[in-house]
Amino acid sequence: METVYFKDIECHTYGSLPAVGEKAPEFILTGADLSQVTRESFPGKRIVLNIFPSLDTEVCARSVRKFNEEASKIDDVAVVCVSMDLPFAMSRFCTIEGLKDVVPASAFRSPLFAQKYGVLLVDGPLSGLLTRAVIIIDKNGKVIYRDLVHQITDEPDYDAAVKVLEGKY
Repeated sequence: METVYFKDIECHTYGSLPAVGEKAPEFILTGADLSQVTRESFPGKRIVLNIFPSLDTEVCARSVRKFNEEASKIDDVAVVCVSMDLPFAMSRFCTIEGLKDVVPASAFRSPLFAQKYGVLLVDGPLSGLLTRAVIIIDKNGKVIYRDLVHQITDEPDYDAAVKVLEGKY
């Protein structure tokens, strides 16, 4: 269990984020076209899991925009944006915003994703949604970066994530 905060209200997650060096848990998420999105969907790529509560908040929307901008600059990287939002809403957001370098992936059918990755909020105002976190998985399926954002209303540390992707960590 991890402790995070939503507007200074203490909230807890089911489990904990996988540790750096661990094999990343398998996952099955739902893509914009209702297809399955899995780790195997991105062979030969490092995967950035940009996890957040909902695209209907400005901070979450900003994180998707920022990772879209950064992803377009780095080879062999897939940015998968994960929330409980419906795939249709995620697709609509990316289309309206012109975001082509991220993969929207809904966890609405995937309670095991939220549990295995330790991002399911089990109490507090956002209970049932995902907390804000960034996890980077290398080409061999190992976690090489994790950032659990302790104040859910804050943005993730983009610079630290990009440094890992650029090999500057």
